[in-house]
Amino acid sequence: MLYLKNYFHSVISSWRVQSPSVRIIRLWLGVTWIYGGWDKAIDPGFLAKTGATSIARQLEGYSQSSPLGFLFQHLIERANLVGVIVMISEFAIGLATLFWVAPTLFAFSGFAMSIGLWLSATWHVQPYFLGSDTAYAILWLAYLLAVIGARRKIDISLDRRGTIRLGLVGAFAVMASAVGRVLQQSPKGDASALNANATGAQILASSKLAVGANHEFTTTSGEPAILFRTAVGVFAYSEICTHQGCTVSYLESERSLRCPCHGASFDPFNGAAVKAGPALSPLPSIKVVEESGWIVYA
Repeated sequence: MLYLKNYFHSVISSWRVQSPSVRIIRLWLGVTWIYGGWDKAIDPGFLAKTGATSIARQLEGYSQSSPLGFLFQHLIERANLVGVIVMISEFAIGLATLFWVAPTLFAFSGFAMSIGLWLSATWHVQPYFLGSDTAYAILWLAYLLAVIGARRKIDISLDRRGTIRLGLVGAFAVMASAVGRVLQQSPKGDASALNANATGAQILASSKLAVGANHEFTTTSGEPAILFRTAVGVFAYSEICTHQGCTVSYLESERSLRCPCHGASFDPFNGAAVKAGPALSPLPSIKVVEESGWIVYA
């Protein structure tokens, strides 16, 4: 009990001695990394072989688009192991940051992970400030320098108590990952399910969509989608990026559907085929037709 009391006192003290700006950075990074681990843990598609959020699909994309692609080619066969390591690491880095466990080591780990994500996931994002990984790398670097500056030296050594705390962080990270897998969300519906379940449902009055125009809407399962009309007819696609599940948006200047997360680009006038970026497959199409003055699900 005395040990726990002294430890929590040191944690509280670590927050008190930091400036308000460093506290904000520390809190944001710690909570965000824990959320990142939790989001992966509760996602049933993360460790699946296919799907927009599948780690296997992500590694395949990185192997073709990242400057470190040759490394990812060797990891594809071990995708599930990589996914578990990433998930547990995010939990561990977040927890250690909030509870002042080996702060220099874990601040550097957060910085290294952000750089790794930049080189893999957001390398092609243009302009660069649209990619979040570079911003997080700078935040981690600033926090790392603040920790080093407060100690006036780089210290990554661990005494017996530090080793115990490190072990506890690892144990809690594993338990949090396991709890998340138990409490997984139900799988998200896909475009084919929408087409089967929503046949005949009205989307938009035909008169409200001129030739050359587009219209964003929400499918019956709550997913974002976009509808186009050309001289040929009407067609629609899911706006869920096939890379990592972010929401794409239409850029009139590029005549493309662009993902703001990692720079994937799709051609809506060519079956939503991939034009650029890490995505490997086109956006799912949603079958629509015009009937009695309405655009409806086919």
